[in-house]
Amino acid sequence: MNTVFFDVETQRSFDEVGGRHNIRKLGLSAAVTYSSATGTFRHYTEETVADLIAELRAADLVVGFNVLNFDYEVLRAYTDDPLDDLPTVDMLDQIYRTLGFRISLDSLAGSTLGTNKSADGLQAVRWYREGRMQDILDYCQQDVEVTRQLYEFGQRHKHLKYRDRSYRTQMVPVSW
Repeated sequence: MNTVFFDVETQRSFDEVGGRHNIRKLGLSAAVTYSSATGTFRHYTEETVADLIAELRAADLVVGFNVLNFDYEVLRAYTDDPLDDLPTVDMLDQIYRTLGFRISLDSLAGSTLGTNKSADGLQAVRWYREGRMQDILDYCQQDVEVTRQLYEFGQRHKHLKYRDRSYRTQMVPVSW
């Protein structure tokens, strides 16, 4: 079975495109996948987005964090493929349905794995403007690796950890 973990970064911020309802206008700057079948990462840019979509289509399962409402929506600007039938585990979507609120990838990573993200999406947009593609790809790859580790932790332990507003560690049950 080939599980493909992935993440995208964008060229623009929500403020630059008129808000969250214009995700397709953000533009892909970079994307990274990790294939469980090959154990390798692949890097993509706007010029190779068709290859990214082909890899996602060939996967037995696609896993990401907020992919249903963000990453797929960014990709829909580049294809007529609706992407709706891809076998997908959106970790954020499942957590939101369980808890009724959103938790950041960084919060889950810190509490569950003891690691933190190296940057954020707005930093990636600034790097894009500066032409720092390798920095974007490195950051995106780290997010994919964190996503993979969280997914695997959740599979083994049936929960992830996060800190609530009082900074107490809480557990959220997961079933993927």
